[in-house]
Amino acid sequence: MELTRSVVETKAREYREQEPLYTVEQETIETLPAAFETGEYGRRDAAWVVRWYYRRFLGDYPHDERRGVEEEFWETDFDAVRHAIADAVDATEATARLDHLTDLEAVDVPVASAFLMFIDPNEYVVLGPREWSALRTAGELSRPYPDPPSISDYEAYLERCRSLADRFECDLWTLYRAIWRLSE
Repeated sequence: MELTRSVVETKAREYREQEPLYTVEQETIETLPAAFETGEYGRRDAAWVVRWYYRRFLGDYPHDERRGVEEEFWETDFDAVRHAIADAVDATEATARLDHLTDLEAVDVPVASAFLMFIDPNEYVVLGPREWSALRTAGELSRPYPDPPSISDYEAYLERCRSLADRFECDLWTLYRAIWRLSE
């Protein structure tokens, strides 16, 4: 399917109306960036991002693997988590932000991209196999999902998403919702 502004608007609206996590995601998009910026968040808020990354697949992600990552992150020293998030907030480039976040246990580039989205949803969007595949199917990315994706893979994906958001005159959160729905 070719991506157009109309397709993005329609699919983003479908996401809002049909995806069971939309309400909590929207609330979190509105509150977590400020919490990360000021440091006014707790362990559960940070762990929520990790849980969200995997649980948005609604059971399509292997349970044991998901639980293992969630538990590993939960057991990470919270001062290290706070330090990595603060450093990511203070950094100005995606590469530096990802470097700080991927220093944490259980945080790879895709999970770090979820943190970036909740740190600054106006500048960053989450990366995963569904999103990448939807863009590839639409002819916006040329190669299969890199497993695991590198920081440079994320930067290429992010640049494509930013370009699409500009073309369709939408924000990255809207684009994310549209490509998630397109990936079904």
